[in-house]
Amino acid sequence: QVQLVESGGGLVQAGASLRLSCAASGTIFSINAMGWYRQFPGKGRELVAAITSEGTTMYVDSVRGRFTISRDNAKNTMYLQMISLKPEDTAVYYCNRNPPFTVVQGFRSYDYWGQGTQVTVSS
Repeated sequence: QVQLVESGGGLVQAGASLRLSCAASGTIFSINAMGWYRQFPGKGRELVAAITSEGTTMYVDSVRGRFTISRDNAKNTMYLQMISLKPEDTAVYYCNRNPPFTVVQGFRSYDYWGQGTQVTVSS
């Protein structure tokens, strides 16, 4: 069973940096395209950065040039380096496969999500 554990969030001032980590288990991490998602209060999750199994990356416009996604397949770990943080980056950040892992229970299926890590940027 897949398990994703995010860490590295915190409360920082605008302009600061943070590095998020995602430890994955229960899956062949290296073959999966992965991504970092974030969720604003009262909103759905959005994909902000993605990386293929070969290391090709993509970013949404709002984070391009400030966020860097990377992965270490030997450690089953993915990272998100964030610099020049802005108050509008405040959200809960999640890692997942791109598209997200699906859990099937009987006749139900739903996307799997870890607990996420809170990033709060003060102005």
